[in-house]
Amino acid sequence: VQLVESGGGSVQAGESLRLSCAASGSTSSSTINAMGWYRQVTGKQRELVATIGRGGSTNYAHSVKGRFTISRDNAKNTVYLQMNNLKPEDTDVYYCHAEVAVHTIEGDNHVEAWGQGTLVTVAS
Repeated sequence: VQLVESGGGSVQAGESLRLSCAASGSTSSSTINAMGWYRQVTGKQRELVATIGRGGSTNYAHSVKGRFTISRDNAKNTVYLQMNNLKPEDTDVYYCHAEVAVHTIEGDNHVEAWGQGTLVTVAS
């Protein structure tokens, strides 16, 4: 399974962006469970932004609660991150993540997939 992000860019503080992440590849022989967004600037530890379970349960970092909304479309194997009221401290490379159960004759293999990252820049 491969993850491809889109939607990053440069905005002014207070503006909005919507990130998308689509899974492709062996999606017919696997189940995508939890999906999420993380962010990381070079030299810093990657941190969780938001996650969403296959059933729709969500979890957010304290710093983005009330401003960011994560959602998913299971039929399209896609996860979204709506980011409102962006702040300069939200500037980062955002990575899509998925927990995938690959179905085999011997049972399920649980793997993680990461996107290539998309840059979000917020100017003050």
